[in-house]
Amino acid sequence: MAAQEIESGTSWGKELWDQFDNLATHTQKGIDFFERFGNFIRDRSAIEVEYALKLRRLVKNYQPKKSKEDEENEFSSLIAFKNVLKEVADLAGQREVVAENLQNQVLQNIMLLSKILREERKKALNQGAGLTQSLHTQIGTLDRAKRSYEKAFREAEKAIESYHKADADFHLSRADVEKQRVNMNIRNSQSEDAKSEYANQLQITNKQQQQHYQIALPEVFNKLQELDEKRTRGMKEFIKRAADVEYEVSPIIARCLEGMVKAADSINEKDDSMIVIEKYQSGFQPPGDIPFEDLSKSDPDASNNSQTHNSSTGLNHMTGKGTTKDKLKKRVGIFGIFTGNKEDFSDLPPTQRRKKLTAKVQELQQKVAQEQAASDGLMKMKGVYEANSMLGDPRTVEEQLNESVNRLDRLRHELGRYQKLLEQANNQTFIQHSPQSNRVTQNGQRSSRHSNGSSNHENSHEDNGEDHPDDAGSLSRSASESSVQQAQNGLNINNNGSSASPESGLGTSHTSLPGSGQGSTNEQPMNEEYYEAETPLGTCRALYPFDATSEGSIPMSEGEELQVIEVDQGDGWTRVRRFSSKGWEEGFVPTSYIECTLYA
Repeated sequence: MAAQEIESGTSWGKELWDQFDNLATHTQKGIDFFERFGNFIRDRSAIEVEYALKLRRLVKNYQPKKSKEDEENEFSSLIAFKNVLKEVADLAGQREVVAENLQNQVLQNIMLLSKILREERKKALNQGAGLTQSLHTQIGTLDRAKRSYEKAFREAEKAIESYHKADADFHLSRADVEKQRVNMNIRNSQSEDAKSEYANQLQITNKQQQQHYQIALPEVFNKLQELDEKRTRGMKEFIKRAADVEYEVSPIIARCLEGMVKAADSINEKDDSMIVIEKYQSGFQPPGDIPFEDLSKSDPDASNNSQTHNSSTGLNHMTGKGTTKDKLKKRVGIFGIFTGNKEDFSDLPPTQRRKKLTAKVQELQQKVAQEQAASDGLMKMKGVYEANSMLGDPRTVEEQLNESVNRLDRLRHELGRYQKLLEQANNQTFIQHSPQSNRVTQNGQRSSRHSNGSSNHENSHEDNGEDHPDDAGSLSRSASESSVQQAQNGLNINNNGSSASPESGLGTSHTSLPGSGQGSTNEQPMNEEYYEAETPLGTCRALYPFDATSEGSIPMSEGEELQVIEVDQGDGWTRVRRFSSKGWEEGFVPTSYIECTLYA
């Protein structure tokens, strides 16, 4: 690898052999720039988090306020805007994903690589500095050896010159000449030794210098080149990774934008216009033409009275309640007309009143169905206790059953009252809009009457100020029982499809309870039908162990197989049968604790 780089001319060790300081500065600046890029990613991630937070705050601030009336009649534009807000919230979530991925997948790796690069650079620079210091030391030794050699050489030359002068001087004794000759020999010997040392140090220095600039220092420079290229590759990879983070969320962002477009396409101006009509339509007819009053041919007082009557009649149609002109000014807007503060909604215009009454009837029908299911469950539990006293005392549920029956009677009575009010409101509408209203009303009434005590129940409320209690009671009873039947079918109640079945014990009125008098004769048929249904409906397996702590329940262990005698009636309990050492045992277990398999 290094040989290929040297041959290709891209090796720092070969091309930049004398640029140690510049390479040290360059690599430091490169790492600083790399860390600055990391700071850029960090700040961008913070901006993404802030952007997502502001988007969520924007969605929260512009979230429409919820109201029951608006939920029933929501404009398509409002629904679309809510969907847009949801998509914007999803966009905020994607920006948070981008911020998290930038921090975890880019920023952390940048910081880690930067730390590694700094450590490798420091190590390489220390190595290069050591090599340079070693070479400088050797060059210093060479310089000292050279200076010693130069000094010894000059002294040797001087000693030779002194010897030749002494030898030519006839006035000096032979001893003085010999002394100069010995000194010359010593100086020559010292000069040769210094020369040899200098030559030796020069050879060592040249060899070390060659090793330094051709092998040792290039290796250091190549390491610096390698870490600098690693930094550059890191920049390349992390920029791509930051873009990939955006690419990864772009399909979801695209779906969010598609959702916004879809929400916009769902807006229908015609449907919104119809909602406005349904929301604010009063149901009144526009006032008719004001007749011309010829004062010359009629009584002036009568004309004034007729004109006053017609004007007030026209105003009554316009305001919806006969509101006077002064009172009309006090209205805060059209919303005030349809508030409906009275219990029978008589303060509303006909159309709005019918809507409120219809909603009230549906609400009461649902309550009746729920209460009917609860009563049936209590009645069946009471029957089980009466059939087998080992399971529990029937008197424990008798009080609850009485309260449930009373609540059911009150709900049915209230349901009948609102059904009659709704029928009257519909009749008034037919009178205003249809010349055949009498025929429609007559055909729309139900004349069937149940013989299971409903007449007594309805007669008990004849003093409520209603014009036709019998018809209202018939309508109330049939409609309420129909609603109960629908709710029971939804709950899979096995009572032969009738809320007035002998099994329920409630269709025959509250007097069917034990000890209440008239209804006591209905107990035997109920028990007979009850025992006819003792055939297992299926099997079940216990998902969890259950310790029977309440009266009427039986214990079971996890995985135990049991027979289903009666399915859950909406109270959260299922009646099962199991075989033990004592024989067959029956009782109730929590429905959520078992997995049932019913027979086809």
